[in-house]
Amino acid sequence: MSSERVTNGNGHSEFRYAMPTMDKLMKCVQQKSDDTGNKVTVVGCGQVGMAAVFSMLTQGVTNKIALVDVMEDKLKGEMMDLMHGSSFMRNAKIQASTDYAITAGSKICIVTAGVRQREGESRLDLVQRNTDVLKNIIPQLVKYSPDAIFVIASNPVDILTYVTWKIGGLSKHRVIGSGTNLDSARFRYLLSEKLGIAPTSCHGYIIGEHGDSSVPVWSGVNIAGVRLSDLNQKIGTAEDPEDWKQIHADVVKSAYEVIKLKGYTSWAIGLSLSQLARAILCNASSVHAVSTYLKGEHGIEDEVFLSLPCVLNHQGVSDVIRQPLTEAETAQLRQSAALMAKVQQGIKF
Repeated sequence: MSSERVTNGNGHSEFRYAMPTMDKLMKCVQQKSDDTGNKVTVVGCGQVGMAAVFSMLTQGVTNKIALVDVMEDKLKGEMMDLMHGSSFMRNAKIQASTDYAITAGSKICIVTAGVRQREGESRLDLVQRNTDVLKNIIPQLVKYSPDAIFVIASNPVDILTYVTWKIGGLSKHRVIGSGTNLDSARFRYLLSEKLGIAPTSCHGYIIGEHGDSSVPVWSGVNIAGVRLSDLNQKIGTAEDPEDWKQIHADVVKSAYEVIKLKGYTSWAIGLSLSQLARAILCNASSVHAVSTYLKGEHGIEDEVFLSLPCVLNHQGVSDVIRQPLTEAETAQLRQSAALMAKVQQGIKF
């Protein structure tokens, strides 16, 4: 059997044996390229990372994924399992390695890797341990994909988005935290359950921290443009006789409840990350509640990353929506920012 030297998609020369059957089947008229222009890297092949990968592949957000983790066997297993489903997807190309070289040329780098909180461990200790993890990850991603948009999902997500920005030396608009995109989705779902209307027809945002100090923007919640605060001026407050504020309390408890029942959260955050990736890759200019640089917004003076509704496109965050907030909502947001700034002061870079 004869052989010939050819150049592969990575620009490297290799010998390839001539295959008579293939020659009879098709005639090559130009060299094939693996560059789809929509490559997404996911760092961390745990439950969240794989839920994001599965969502992106099955929803047609991308068909080119690079998976990176420190667990080589699990990486290989996840890649094989997904590739066996290729016939059900859009010609997916999936790479998996412990070597960050496979991430080269990524349009988006999604980071889900991190350590879990230990029993009795303080929030600051967890932040420092995950900061140390990101010290190894971010420089490698920047090295191979210097123009990528970075989407951070590791927790505590707002602080680790700030950490990524500091470590990577990236422009602010190219570092995005998954933030309260999921909190807002939970909020809309619970509103829909109470109103008997589809979640997609319930409009409202949770802003601030992805966590206990998140801020529900009751003043902007609306159905078909009808603001609920115009119908019930006490909505979401302690004086509200209809107890709408319980919806936000349930949003805050949601993750704890899911973790208690199944051990982790995965599907909803995976779908959330897929939505953000689609907005960036499609240059959608759609609005999402994500963690972004907030200094100068709503009177915040600290360099913190918290969620506000943002316009996402090829550039990352192109605009931050300036919602009209009530005094109470503004005060809660500033309190959330102060909490983040206090934790950030103890981080060792």
